[in-house]
Amino acid sequence: MPAARVEYIAPWWVVWLHSVPHLGLRLQRVDSTFHPRDESYQESLLFLGLVAAVCLGLNLIFLVAYLVCVCCCREDDTVQTKQHNSCCVTWTAVVAGLVCCAAVGVGFYGNSETNDGVYQLIYSLDNANHTFSGIDALVSGTTQKMKVDLEQHLDRLSEIFATRGDYTQALKFMHQMASNIIVQLSGVPVWREVTAQITELADQTGDVEYYRWLSYLLLFVLDLVICLVACLGLAKRSRCLLASMLCCGMLALVLSWTSLAADTAAAVGTSDFCVAPDTFLLNITEGQLSTEVTRYYLYCGQSVSSPFQQALTTFQRSLTTMQIQVMGLLQFAVPLFPTAEKDLLRIQLLLNSTEPSLHQLTAMLDCRGLHKDYLDALAGICYDGIEGLLYLGLFSLLAALAFSTMICAGPRAWKHFATRARDYEDIDDDDPFNPQARRIAAHNPPRGQLHSFCSYSSGLGSQTSLQPPAQTISNAPVSEYMNQAVLFGGNPRYENMPLIGRGSPPPTYSPSMRATYLSVADEHLWPYRNELPA
Repeated sequence: MPAARVEYIAPWWVVWLHSVPHLGLRLQRVDSTFHPRDESYQESLLFLGLVAAVCLGLNLIFLVAYLVCVCCCREDDTVQTKQHNSCCVTWTAVVAGLVCCAAVGVGFYGNSETNDGVYQLIYSLDNANHTFSGIDALVSGTTQKMKVDLEQHLDRLSEIFATRGDYTQALKFMHQMASNIIVQLSGVPVWREVTAQITELADQTGDVEYYRWLSYLLLFVLDLVICLVACLGLAKRSRCLLASMLCCGMLALVLSWTSLAADTAAAVGTSDFCVAPDTFLLNITEGQLSTEVTRYYLYCGQSVSSPFQQALTTFQRSLTTMQIQVMGLLQFAVPLFPTAEKDLLRIQLLLNSTEPSLHQLTAMLDCRGLHKDYLDALAGICYDGIEGLLYLGLFSLLAALAFSTMICAGPRAWKHFATRARDYEDIDDDDPFNPQARRIAAHNPPRGQLHSFCSYSSGLGSQTSLQPPAQTISNAPVSEYMNQAVLFGGNPRYENMPLIGRGSPPPTYSPSMRATYLSVADEHLWPYRNELPA
């Protein structure tokens, strides 16, 4: 026991998770010892999942109440309040997006750690399974040689040496040694049933881990896509993208709390096993293996003696004795019975081939190989596996916080979009300073005015050649102002209509510009003086 504690020490997070109160569905205390087949213990793990479900319900209630308050409350319509709300919504969405990206990064790390730990467990189980299968193969093969092949040769030699009692006695002694080897090998545990259980456990664990890893990967992708949709919706002020973000964000919120429930139950249950794994293995193998054998592999060390040492020693001595007997018969009996040489040589070959099997069996039955696989499995599941589950739980909490924030910011962004559109609708379409009118004018310029305006030259040297087309009185001020704009600005531009017809120059001018302006204005107004009323 002390030797095992030196090699394996449960990490602090395992002890912390094991100390989590285990309560049944009726809120009664449950023993925290790992009993996966006990109904009360299963209820205690289910209770942890229900706690996460209750947290999800409270989160949804809070979001619904907040959305109702936002939709029903009347906001201040002042410009400063609108700008402040728009800034708050933008920064809230940015912070929520950053938190979501950080959560996905933590989740990727936790998912990788858990996957590495689980596959290290599977790899260790496969190694142990290979060792157990090798032990069964060596024992069955050696038993077959001693019981069938050797017996056939001994029976033929008994017929050949029937007239010599000393040689017959040597054959009986060899038969006794072979039976002794069979008896010793029968004391080695048969691992066939254990191998089948380990294979099934490894296959099920691999399948569950594959789908778990893939599910989390898809959840990470979904979270990133939702963040991208939220950013595009705010940047383009699109209600469609914003509505899609709200719906998908609600789905991601539910999935985040669901994953937190599964991670919590799995982490606590695995920690209960990792606190005392040897106790659980001793209990579960009680009916299949002897306690001495199980302890030998769990607490491998100098203080623990091998339960197979005596059997292997007897095997070695019996095999050596048989080899000596065969060499003596080859030396003394073959000259008298030449027909016995063939069977004696085959017996010698059989015994020589059995000796390497004995060495392999001794190495496989040694506790160091299986104990190393045991420690590797514990390190994979209790260190990397549970650590990854903790990071996945942190991912779920951060993702739930981020999506809750996005859902809260969504309605305010929606109202801001609606208020902005309503403000544009309240502006006169004929107002040239209306941004929407500017965009419409840019895409659909007035054809008639554009032709007449662009026919004028933009250089100062061509002022005398400015001849505006014949226009009505209502259009004269426009032509008058366009010539003024060409003269002082170089490019024709639109201005507010009340500025036209005042005879006033642009805001910035010099005395020479004023004189030029007045002369040009008088020149263009001269044809209309007779038509204007006094």
